[in-house]
Amino acid sequence: MRGRLIVLEGTDGTGKTTQARMMAQRLEREGAAFREVDFPRYGSPFAVPVERYLQGQLGDKPGDVNACAASVLYAVDRYASFKEDWGGDYAAGKLILANRYTTSNAVHQAPKLPEGERWDYLDWLFDLEYRRLGLPEPDLVIYLDLPTELSLRMLRQRQEASHTRADIHEKDGAYLRACRESAREVARRLGWRLVDCARDGAVRTVEDIHEQLWEFVRPLVK
Repeated sequence: MRGRLIVLEGTDGTGKTTQARMMAQRLEREGAAFREVDFPRYGSPFAVPVERYLQGQLGDKPGDVNACAASVLYAVDRYASFKEDWGGDYAAGKLILANRYTTSNAVHQAPKLPEGERWDYLDWLFDLEYRRLGLPEPDLVIYLDLPTELSLRMLRQRQEASHTRADIHEKDGAYLRACRESAREVARRLGWRLVDCARDGAVRTVEDIHEQLWEFVRPLVK
C-alpha cells in the first residue's frame, strides 16, 4: 500500500504557496486523508546548505554552484523529511500534497547546463532521488506557468509586503526566464499538467486557477 504524491511546481513568483494552501483547504473540506509538505524546509538543519546557497554564501549567482551540486543540497533535505516526517503517512496510503519537490531541481537546475546535456542531468537526478534514495515518484505534477515579467512583479510585491530580500534565484531575471523556457519543455516531455496562470496579459484570479487545479487533483482523492 502506498499513498499518492501530488506536486505543485513552477518558477519563483507563480503563486505555488497560495495554490498549495487553497488546495489543502479544499482537501480538508472533501474529508481527504492527506499531508501537506513544503520544500525546502526552512529552519530545519537539513535545509541549512540550501539556505546558504540561496543566500549567496556559495556564490552570488545561481551558476556559481553547478546543477548536480545544488541538486544534492536539496536532495538531502527531501530525504530527511521523508524519513523523519511524512514517509509513514505515505506508506499508510495518505495523499501527500507537496509545494515543490524533486521536480524543482528539474525546473531550476537544468537551465544551468547546455541544452544537449539537460536530459542526461534529469536522468541522473531522477535516478538519484527516486531509485537510489528511495523517494516516491509523483503521481501528478502540476506546473504553474507565468510569463517572467509577471512573476517578477509578483515577487517584488511579495518581498515588499513581507519585508524580505530576494534570494540569488529571485533577483536574477535572466535566470528565471531561462528556467521558464527550459521548464515548459521539461513539463511537456514528462507529461506534467501545465497551467497557464495568465490571460490577456494579466494574472488570472487565484480562485480561477484553483478550480483548474482541482480538476486535475480530484481523480486522485479517495
